[in-house]
Amino acid sequence: MEVPMIEVRHLKKYFDTPKGLLHAVDDVSFKIGKGKTMGVVGESGCGKSTLGRTIIHLLESTDGQIFLNGEDITHVNRKKMHEINEKMQIVFQDPYSSLNPRQTVEEIIKEPLKLSGRYKTRAELNAKTEELMGLVGIDERLRLAYPHELDGGRRQRVGIARALALSPDFIVCDEPVSALDVSIQAQVLNLLQDLQQQRGLTYMFVTHDLSVVRHISDDICVMYLGQLVETAPAKELFAAPLHPYTKALLSAIPSTDIHSKQERIRLKGEITSPIDPKPGCRFAARCPYACENCRKLQELQELMPNHFVSCCRAKEINGL
Repeated sequence: MEVPMIEVRHLKKYFDTPKGLLHAVDDVSFKIGKGKTMGVVGESGCGKSTLGRTIIHLLESTDGQIFLNGEDITHVNRKKMHEINEKMQIVFQDPYSSLNPRQTVEEIIKEPLKLSGRYKTRAELNAKTEELMGLVGIDERLRLAYPHELDGGRRQRVGIARALALSPDFIVCDEPVSALDVSIQAQVLNLLQDLQQQRGLTYMFVTHDLSVVRHISDDICVMYLGQLVETAPAKELFAAPLHPYTKALLSAIPSTDIHSKQERIRLKGEITSPIDPKPGCRFAARCPYACENCRKLQELQELMPNHFVSCCRAKEINGL
């Protein structure tokens, strides 16, 4: 059996607040195969970005385990962390604030190359920088441009080039196209897919745009208030969602079909506080199918092949 590129087991990330512990990521487990894309979707504030940043150690986990190519990297020393940082990178949501405004395009891309110590001469550094710029479609004439002189799409290409500088295996794409115009979004998405095919990259693609995640993902995880409520292959999730929250989420996708009879599922009720939440389903307060059993601890169960759902009534609701 092939070892997954990324595996997380019961991963938790809590933050101390004046009112108690905020459960940003709470007992999350999944695997991402080599060369595959795992989409992570959910409402704003559900913990998607925190999950990605915890996996690559921008944030340290509270509990659980993280594996890279079968190796436990949850707690490592400084030297090992340097190696891990070369294998795991991130493309941030805002391509402007994630770039140093005082550095040129060339300097931004060169920085990780210099820090790695792999390139000893200026000629080697220049050659690698030119290669990376060409790889992501940045014109040579923009070499000495500053971030404020570029449009959003070109800025994001600079961010992607910087992430690729040390030839990583795994990249967290933290809503990389949400700040871009629709036409530019398509170009950046196509670039990411081309790079994946050329370099065998593995992606965790964080987004709230369901149309985007459907286009790019092999598998999809649906998060709600720090927990996974459903995970399945992308095509199957869109064809047959099983969790009530996923059904509501997918019903909100805008459609150009004027004859479509799909009704929007309107969620009512108060959102459960993520600060010291009680055991049980966190979606229960807004779920039309909530019952007494929903107050008990919910676990992901495989209801269909590779299709996992965290809902005690999922079989009943879907007639399985």
